[in-house]
Amino acid sequence: MSIQPIRLFGDPVLTTRALEVDTFDKELRTLVSDLTDTMLEAPGAGLAAPQIGVSLRVFVWDVDDELGHLINPTLDLSEELQDGEEGCLSFPALRYETPRAMRVVAKGFNMHGEPIVVSGSEFLARAIQHETDHLDGILFIDRLAPEERKAAMKEIRESEWFAAATNSGNIPSIKFSPHATRGLGI
Repeated sequence: MSIQPIRLFGDPVLTTRALEVDTFDKELRTLVSDLTDTMLEAPGAGLAAPQIGVSLRVFVWDVDDELGHLINPTLDLSEELQDGEEGCLSFPALRYETPRAMRVVAKGFNMHGEPIVVSGSEFLARAIQHETDHLDGILFIDRLAPEERKAAMKEIRESEWFAAATNSGNIPSIKFSPHATRGLGI
């Protein structure tokens, strides 16, 4: 379909809870297609609708050569945890060790409104949790320990993309998530 611009940190859509999808129509299928095309072009392992400015509970992923999408997800997380490096297309070149559940069972719908269940571990579990966080207005830097988050914020302020936005008059506002995110429960 078409590649969309990816919203960067500072855009309020990224810290706002997305709305439930209640209409499974051609427009929704176009959104899934646009998300997939944009993610593959970037390239990334996942992309949520708010990252292209659409405040709906939809995301796509590309993990281990498997493309998928999920609408209105709910997650069941394992108690076993994993640490791993995580990045985000809304934070170009920023990568930090981020704690996540090792396994996830995600329930939701496909673009045709049919119920689906996706089970995954390790990287797929990380991607699903990361993208579901986007739908809740939670950013991966919100899950960092305070010292790491401080370092990430410094790196953001010193980044070329942040400077370009600031110099163009498109100054991203830096806000902390209003969500309690130190735990893994969503």
